Amino acid sequence: MVKTKIVEIGSMVPAFEEEQLIILFGPTATAELRDICVIHEFEDTPKDALKVGGKIKFGDQVFTIDEVGSHANANFEELGHISIYFRNEAEEVLPGAIIASPGGFPKFEVGDTIELL
Repeated sequence: MVKTKIVEIGSMVPAFEEEQLIILFGPTATAELRDICVIHEFEDTPKDALKVGGKIKFGDQVFTIDEVGSHANANFEELGHISIYFRNEAEEVLPGAIIASPGGFPKFEVGDTIELL
């Protein structure tokens, strides 16, 4: 299990609710990226934490990982970066993204924990 704590939520993050998209980034995110990202800090560095069939948990909301992009784990480990699309239908996944279901936009705030199970 991997745990990471939300330390900052960019001002533009709510605008992505319609797209059902959350962009996570570690504390090294540039000022330009911080506006659109949920900034988080790992308790422990993840290793291949993103896998099809795995779970991602925001508070008590649990989502299933349906697709994992080819660079998603490497980006997540190195930069804490991943784009999470919450969708009900299968789509082609971008290299640095995952698709999770069910569709929707999780509720979260600074101080919350995100868990990968």
